[in-house]
Amino acid sequence: MTGKPVSSQAQARRITISVDAMGGDAGPAVVVAGLAMSAKKNPDIAFILHGPQEQLAPLVAKRRTLLGRVEIRDVRKVVTMDDKPSQVMRNGKGTSMWSTLDAVKKGEADGAVSCGNTGALMALSMLRLRKMPGVNRPAISILWPSSNPQGFNVMLDVGADIKADAEDLLQFALMGVSYTRNSMDLEHPRVGLLNVGTEEHKGRAELKEAHALISKAAATSNFEFVGFVEGSDIPGNVADVIVTDGFTGNVAIKTGEGTASLIRSALREAFQYSILSRIAAVLALTSLKRLSKRIDPRRVNGGVFLGLNGTVVKSHGGADATGVSAAIKLAFRLAEQGFAEKLAARVASAGEQAQDDAASISSEAP
Repeated sequence: MTGKPVSSQAQARRITISVDAMGGDAGPAVVVAGLAMSAKKNPDIAFILHGPQEQLAPLVAKRRTLLGRVEIRDVRKVVTMDDKPSQVMRNGKGTSMWSTLDAVKKGEADGAVSCGNTGALMALSMLRLRKMPGVNRPAISILWPSSNPQGFNVMLDVGADIKADAEDLLQFALMGVSYTRNSMDLEHPRVGLLNVGTEEHKGRAELKEAHALISKAAATSNFEFVGFVEGSDIPGNVADVIVTDGFTGNVAIKTGEGTASLIRSALREAFQYSILSRIAAVLALTSLKRLSKRIDPRRVNGGVFLGLNGTVVKSHGGADATGVSAAIKLAFRLAEQGFAEKLAARVASAGEQAQDDAASISSEAP
């Protein structure tokens, strides 16, 4: 433990987040800086930090806000971005990522955050935390900036698995609804199923079947199903939850990140074109800052692994301190609300109904 021990009264009200200090593009210094930002804003948070003691201890000691709030777990091995998930499944024990998840598994932490290899993190999360009963495939859910009043839409899956059948898409919808209720306080979310068109006759067979399953579930699960939506609706106000398979979702978020980066670069170039444009940039500075904040991916950094027996947040590998702090904030909020337990209850209650609906639809098929 670094610093002075935390009193039992202070520790009792704190939520502990387990953080993988290794694996990010910028190294552990950025992760520790993110911890310090979170600790400064939130007195009710503590950390278990995983990685080599000799690297982490000096970084933590420099941050006064972390005094007495960080326990360092000395772990020597690291999962790299080049490691294959199958490799990590066999040899991941003893890595900082394994140790991070193990703290959640043992009940020592309320949630986990890692900037490391996404595939490896999902593989180890499934190995250590296991899937919730009734969940076929876990999903990665992200917040996407939108024109909705809440400012964001929930989208899943964005890369946990490239495949998803009709029942998987139904589970994604139910998990997305639960996540939206807890992260945005929307009691009656609207769900859209991503397709190549909004007409019911369009799309692959599994999408048409999922359309029927989700439509039936909406009547008993307190959400509105708006039907098929298109790519242009992802940042729109037609739905609050966008459901898709991991392949499509991952392509979409990478496209969105690239587009946001292009817009920022194009604006900088445009306002540097001439003296008049530079004067215009000064006059529009406040509005430009608001736009930059609006499309800044760091504000919503953190993909939540849904469908596991524990809260795991995947931070972007290239996240800076602000991004790491945002991922930690998300993990804290979900842990504070007991989201994993609420999601498990929803999945369990919906499982039997989903099976009945699937059997009914199958019997109605020509």
